[in-house]
Parts: sequence; structure tokens; C-alpha cells
Amino acid sequence: MTEANQRKPDAQAIPYQHPQPPDMSADIVHAGALDKWLEDDTLWVPMTPTVSFKPLLLNASQGYYVNMLRVRQSGVLSRHRHTGPVHALVLKGRWYYLEHEWIAEQGSYAHEPAGETHTLYVPDDVEEMITWFHVTGGYTYVDPQGVAVGYEDVFTKIDAARKHYEAIGLGADYVKRFIR
Repeated sequence: MTEANQRKPDAQAIPYQHPQPPDMSADIVHAGALDKWLEDDTLWVPMTPTVSFKPLLLNASQGYYVNMLRVRQSGVLSRHRHTGPVHALVLKGRWYYLEHEWIAEQGSYAHEPAGETHTLYVPDDVEEMITWFHVTGGYTYVDPQGVAVGYEDVFTKIDAARKHYEAIGLGADYVKRFIR
């Protein structure tokens, strides 16, 4: 491509000329979500002393959430059953499910179908695991026999984030930037 062609404006580069639907939710853009966000510990919402999440989207109107999960301990994280599908992208470290042969390591994508029950395990030699998760619906924590012992969904995530942001001085309403 010649220099003259590089400077020539694209005739199709015209923005949409009408307003967006009046009741449409606002966009969410988190600049540096994989860089500065990973470095800032204050925005990670603790679930236990070694497990935390960083919300990206808490979609209360459709019952799903997108977050990064960070684990700083090896061993069993949780045994749970999904009510909807889950998409995962491993950003750091690795993990697997005791019920499967595959290992999700840095750069891996995993799809988990609705209805599946599995036990997430972080290997002993992994100091930190960070995975991007898109969780549709929620999940039920179960014992090895499948008896329910707890649950998690977008509303428990919102509540945990609200409490954390209040506790660190950002205010309970800080969570609203993630809710749609």
C-alpha cells in the first residue's frame, strides 16, 4: 500500500447516524483489564484468604457474570454443579477438574456445559492461578455425593463486591459500575 493510500480516509468509516435504543444499557470498558487491573490488589474481592475475584460485568438483568478468579493456594478450590454454561480462559497458572483428564493451563480455553458437576483443583507447584470466567446462571456447591452445601450466582457476587468496596473505602456504590 502506498503512503497516499494509507492517508486516504475510508469511505465506509462513517458512524451510525441514529440514536441507540433509549432503554439500552451503557457499554462497559475496563482499560488495562489484563495489565493494571491484575496489579491492583485492592479491587480483588476476597472470597477466602487465598481466593478472590475481580468483576468485569455483573449482569443482574440476565443472570450471568464475567470475572477474573485468582487463587493463591494449591488444592481443592470447590466442588460445584453449573446451572448454565461457563466459558473460561486461563491467564496465569493452571488447574484441572478431578473428574476429567484435561488440564487448563495458561492460554487454554475451556467450555463447561450446564448440569456438569466437577471439583476444581490447583496443582501444588502453582503459586497463583488467574482465569477469566463467563458464568451463565449460577452454581451449587456440593459434597462428593452431590448434596447441596451452598450456592453462588450474580447476586452473591454483587453482594460480596458491594461489601468489599465499602470496607476498603470506595463506597458500596462502586459495584454499580459493573452491574447491568
